[in-house]
Amino acid sequence: MDYTVRNSRPSDNGQLGDIYLDERRRTFTWVDPGNFRHGDFLAHSQGEIVFVAEAGDGDIAGFMTLWAADDFIHMLYIRKQWQGRGIGTALLKALPGWPRRQYRLKCLINNTSAKTFYAGRGFVVTGSGTSAEGDYEELSFIPA
Repeated sequence: MDYTVRNSRPSDNGQLGDIYLDERRRTFTWVDPGNFRHGDFLAHSQGEIVFVAEAGDGDIAGFMTLWAADDFIHMLYIRKQWQGRGIGTALLKALPGWPRRQYRLKCLINNTSAKTFYAGRGFVVTGSGTSAEGDYEELSFIPA
């Protein structure tokens, strides 16, 4: 493993903002990229627990945020060059009580790679809705 998962620190916010901006612009091709701003990360993660996957050189490879009161995974983003290395799975395993607790999230329907990732980790569709970025499915991890 060439990364470690830890809680975020205030000094991480610049890199977290970069990842959130870059990956949304790269992934959400159906949304005007001008709608995304660097400051969105801090605004969108207020009150959430932030987990980071830190590479050996100190760069942040990815992150996940959790709204703990509802066991709701709000964001999970991995830098493109780090995708496919198990970081998303490692971040999920860092969740309190994983895999014995039921967690849920919303995944945009157009984000097919994320839908495939979550399905491969045991998440199932439990609802649907619409957001500013498009239609989404609510996915839930239901412990065995």
